[in-house]
Amino acid sequence: MSDITHPVRDGTVRFIRLENNPDLLLPARQTAGSAGFDVSSAEEDFVLAPGERRAVSTGLRMELPADLECQIRPRSGLALRYGLTLPNSPATIDPDYRGELKVILWNSGSEPLPVTRGMRIAQMVFARFATPAVEEVELFGETTRGSGGFGSTGI
Repeated sequence: MSDITHPVRDGTVRFIRLENNPDLLLPARQTAGSAGFDVSSAEEDFVLAPGERRAVSTGLRMELPADLECQIRPRSGLALRYGLTLPNSPATIDPDYRGELKVILWNSGSEPLPVTRGMRIAQMVFARFATPAVEEVELFGETTRGSGGFGSTGI
């Protein structure tokens, strides 16, 4: 059961700008074939030291349809070039969350990394999800694989 009182019904993701973001672009895809919507830092310029983690403001709040989650993922170019990643990737933003969107950045590289206001720091990927019933049982149905895992089907 959802506690969302006025769910978005048309599939639209809605944003509210906060005071620290009167000017930055809304999250956007960079190409027509992109799954991810790039999201930017709304903070004043700072340097992320090697090994440092920081929750970075986007200056946005978001309203999702009731059956849609938003996953926050690293941008591959920043990860490859600088070691910039997200320690909780993919992060999940639930449809009932109404606070500011922040992205936890982690500099896993060996050099300090300047992060500038407006820099695209992560990407948002939207996914529908199901809400199944959960129950405890005594037995499962049988399969050929059974409990085999971790390489049990070959390399």
